[in-house]
Amino acid sequence: MSTATLKLYVDARFISPYAMSAFVALTEKRLPFELLTIDLARRQHQSPDYAGVSLTRRVPALAEGDFHLAESTAIAEYLEERYPAPEHQAVYPAGLYDKARAREIQAWLRSDLMPLRQERPTEAVFYGEGFAPLSAAARASADKLVAVAGKLLEKGRREHLFGQWCIADVDLALMLNRLSMPGDDLPPALRDYARRQWQRDAISQWVRQAQAAKA
Repeated sequence: MSTATLKLYVDARFISPYAMSAFVALTEKRLPFELLTIDLARRQHQSPDYAGVSLTRRVPALAEGDFHLAESTAIAEYLEERYPAPEHQAVYPAGLYDKARAREIQAWLRSDLMPLRQERPTEAVFYGEGFAPLSAAARASADKLVAVAGKLLEKGRREHLFGQWCIADVDLALMLNRLSMPGDDLPPALRDYARRQWQRDAISQWVRQAQAAKA
């Protein structure tokens, strides 16, 4: 096993949902790592130096010695195979079908619901109120999110997506909190699910850094 220091590059404002997902994966696995920030507003991610770290010039990016990897799901899957259970906390379900479903959920949350993501950016999650009512398109995205989340969580009867916590719970809770935190309509069971996920220590650590960056 390599003893190279892990480094995670994240956005300086700590509002990237994908950087948060990678941070949570590392933290849940209790892997020591150095946290480095990239100022997206100053376009540090477009610098030649960062291009040597992140092939896609995006955050998050993981460095382990001479190995570099970008994109949050790729990072989580790499960490799961590189530092597997039981020595380290699993971040994906063990079963083949459940693991595939978790990846499906992650891919969907990263590629769909664009009107909702535009009108409820992650500032809404970490900074709360101050956003206009949802447009018809964003409301349609929200309705789709609620329908899918309700089905996955059996209308709130499940505490987690797959019986035990996994990284897809983080991604789903963040998307639901785009509605919950600003006070938009959300079924109580889904609001409670998102609130429970937000109480995990790894997520609380990230939220505290986001609040400190805002201050």
